[in-house]
Amino acid sequence: MRKLTIFFWVASTAMVMVSCKKEPVPVIQPPLVENPLPVLPTSQNRENDPVNFGNPTKAQTLFSFTGNYLMDQSFYKIAYSSIRNIPLWVAWHFQSENIGGTPRQDDFRPDEALPAPWYKVQSNSFSGSGFDRGHNCPSGDRTASIAQNSSTFLMTNIIPQAPKMNQGAWEGLETFMRNSLAGSNNEVYVVMGNYGIGGYNSNGTLYNNINNGYVTVPARIWKVILVLPKGANDLHRITRNSTILAVDMPNDNRVFTNTQSNLWRNYITNVYNIERAANAAGVPLQLFQNMADSLQPILKAAVFQ
Repeated sequence: MRKLTIFFWVASTAMVMVSCKKEPVPVIQPPLVENPLPVLPTSQNRENDPVNFGNPTKAQTLFSFTGNYLMDQSFYKIAYSSIRNIPLWVAWHFQSENIGGTPRQDDFRPDEALPAPWYKVQSNSFSGSGFDRGHNCPSGDRTASIAQNSSTFLMTNIIPQAPKMNQGAWEGLETFMRNSLAGSNNEVYVVMGNYGIGGYNSNGTLYNNINNGYVTVPARIWKVILVLPKGANDLHRITRNSTILAVDMPNDNRVFTNTQSNLWRNYITNVYNIERAANAAGVPLQLFQNMADSLQPILKAAVFQ
């Protein structure tokens, strides 16, 4: 009888073990979304990192971030949109050490670092459009070496820009930043971006896109510049009196001239206004996220004099 009892105990235990065996859990892949916004860890505060003060749209280097894809181009960083085929923003750090004797390379080319299935804008994609191949991070900010200058001609750093704006007011702003804001004693953090759809080309014609619809023409182009005396530990050297220059211009050839390089002063604004306009146009823009909470509202409301 004892043997029979043991047999039934073993048999029943085996049945329980079999019945409790777990079925494999299927792996569910997350859907591809255009601009997810996860919570990111606090910045590592690497010296001169272009996004020391915050990743403006929380871009990440993930294939699912099709409209907000982070790219590190060594000499600047980008949030790229494979939906618009232009960057949402480009950020870089600048100081006099970035200037040297390297000539302009003019080697416009597609960016092979983009994920393989994505469309790659070509060097001739803007041909006949009436728009300039407008740099975000300028060639003139990267003349210390051939590698630096050449990096600025990747088409992921380029947007369709109204020629008179690009060659006049925008170039004037770039020169003012290099010579007057940075000079030899200061360092600057720059973020340039765009929002909206539709710009006016050299003939004064409105285009929402070019390159057979692949490349979006933005309606507005903005830039925010933060100025600091040269030094270390930049994130913790910001004060309520730090210099901020914010500009937001229409991508409209009709309102600019090639020769009036100071027209950018007509479009001075503050960071709050740029953020509100960009968010209303679908760009989840939030600058200076890594700054102290007490400083953010002061610097975002500052208007350059």
